[in-house]
Amino acid sequence: MAGPEERPRSPGEAHKRAVASEVDRKAQRKLRARRRADRGVWFGLGMYGLVGWSVAVPTVAGAALGLWLDARDGGGVSWTLTLMVVGLALGCLNAWYWVRRESRPESDDAGRRDRERRSDA
Repeated sequence: MAGPEERPRSPGEAHKRAVASEVDRKAQRKLRARRRADRGVWFGLGMYGLVGWSVAVPTVAGAALGLWLDARDGGGVSWTLTLMVVGLALGCLNAWYWVRRESRPESDDAGRRDRERRSDA
């Protein structure tokens, strides 16, 4: 539990602490961005490309496999459409994974700081 000297004495003091915490969070974010100076425009364009290809390849592969199955089977089920939708879903999951993986260090740092603050109090 927090001691009496750690508790805000007035609503103004609580507001000051909240503002200071927000300023600290933004300063830390800015420092992380400076450390990642190598992640410039080309990194962003590369990430767009990675996300695009991670969706396009499974979608086209599913459509190609579906066309091949439709040519061999000739049944009432449209394998092309079915496997294209499955490929699109897998591609979207794959893209979500990559985007989440690239954005994880920032959120992990914030979570770690929050846990440290709670353990210090």
